[in-house]
Amino acid sequence: MFLHTVLFWLRDDLTPPELKMFEAGLNDLVNFESVKFKFIGKPASTRRPVIDWSYSYKLVVGFDNLAGHDHYQEASVHLKFISDCREFWTKVQIYDAE
Repeated sequence: MFLHTVLFWLRDDLTPPELKMFEAGLNDLVNFESVKFKFIGKPASTRRPVIDWSYSYKLVVGFDNLAGHDHYQEASVHLKFISDCREFWTKVQIYDAE
């Protein structure tokens, strides 16, 4: 299994339509053919010194292997999400694990 975790810090001034567009883009991403596991969420209510809850949204997608991940990275749905939504975030942090 290959897990791709993306943390998004969204702009504070997003309008409701922009937020809806961002969320719709995330939902399109998790329905890509090589995605075997999917999760979209916001920071949990846990507050301990070791927890980073400063992000706005978390996307976790799992693939059978690196090849599935690489296919997803080049897919039109992924490239469209970046093109359409990149102006909505101020920071993105990615963690990949296998």
